Amino acid sequence: MAEETKNRAQSFDPMEPFRGVRDAYMEVWAKSMVDMVNSEAYAQATGTMLDTYLTVSAPFREAVEKAMLKTLEQLAMPSRADITSLAERMTHIELRLDDLDAKLDEFQKNANKATPPSAAPRTVSTAKKAAGTKQSKRGRK
Repeated sequence: MAEETKNRAQSFDPMEPFRGVRDAYMEVWAKSMVDMVNSEAYAQATGTMLDTYLTVSAPFREAVEKAMLKTLEQLAMPSRADITSLAERMTHIELRLDDLDAKLDEFQKNANKATPPSAAPRTVSTAKKAAGTKQSKRGRK
């Protein structure tokens, strides 16, 4: 008999009805919020608030940017504009190097087509090999 009362006490949870009410309330609340957020009126109100915020905060943002620029100048550090300018210059240099590399490859292909293989000039590595074989022949004599 003591076990039955113990099982009843364990199975009965006085907070369970409140959890059910809470879950139902949250479900209804979530559905109504989704409907409200997906409405055109909400989008217009949010857009108006954002425009107002950006308009009001613009002078403060500009003041902070000017102060940051002066601080960076005093610390001899580059600003955002300096870094952006440097990145653009590096990109232009990289593009020019790519163009030069492509032209050099084209020049080498044309030079290889123009000269027959037997009359091709010797490269440094073939000249070294030839010199090495001459020395080894000299050593054999």
